[in-house]
Amino acid sequence: MWLLSTSQAKLIHFHEPPPNYAVLSHVWDDNEQSFQDVQALQERSKIRACCIYAEADGYDWLWIDASCIDKTSSADLSEAINSMYDWYSRASVCYAYLADVPTAEDPLAPDSSFRRSVWFRRSWTLQELIAPQDVVFLSQDWEVLGSKYLWPGLLQEITGIEAEVLTFLKPLSSIPVATRMRWAAGRQSTRVEDQAYSLMGIFGVHMPTIYGEGQRAFRRLQEEIMRQTPDQTLFLWGRNWRFPQPTTGRKHFAGVHGHEPWDQGSRSCH
Repeated sequence: MWLLSTSQAKLIHFHEPPPNYAVLSHVWDDNEQSFQDVQALQERSKIRACCIYAEADGYDWLWIDASCIDKTSSADLSEAINSMYDWYSRASVCYAYLADVPTAEDPLAPDSSFRRSVWFRRSWTLQELIAPQDVVFLSQDWEVLGSKYLWPGLLQEITGIEAEVLTFLKPLSSIPVATRMRWAAGRQSTRVEDQAYSLMGIFGVHMPTIYGEGQRAFRRLQEEIMRQTPDQTLFLWGRNWRFPQPTTGRKHFAGVHGHEPWDQGSRSCH
């Protein structure tokens, strides 16, 4: 596991996560800073701002997917994706940076930017909301808006995830497979494989990641879920819920017994 030192933005490798570290959850854009960029010390604003913020909160270490995963190594990428839910769950705090939400607005308002944030519509952020002990939402100006424990009811309204699950009063494993699949409905990623890979932690399964496998990723996810649980609701979810089609999608992706969960896009992770 690679972590950034918040004081120097320097990448350090850990065999086991340290006791206290922060993670950043965000929506990728076209200018993300890569693993190689960080090694070359080509710092960009989001990485630097989060390091400063986490250091001010007392954290020496920070994990950011865009910067702490070497995506040029298929082995490192597969290991990271399979471990990601665990890394989020072990973090002391997750900062959810909402670049499309201004500070001077009431997130509780019926039509607030917070409720409409793209962060709530991305595939990977589902586990990034559920897994961490706490999630602190930050505005586009890096100001605190609220937290998972402050707004469990609001987050349930937005995402459909029970407040008791978000606050760990009800174990994730007790939720039917179909319900967990429903949480993913309406969420998008720009590669079809990530629609499956982003759900591995939600279902407690692991499998190799193979970008380019297309629809087989979700078929393999279903097979792994069936091996892990006798819950037959897996076969029901596709009848009633449809997943979004990425604007760049081309290939159709059939789900269980031919039901359609999602289509193919063009880019990995967020």
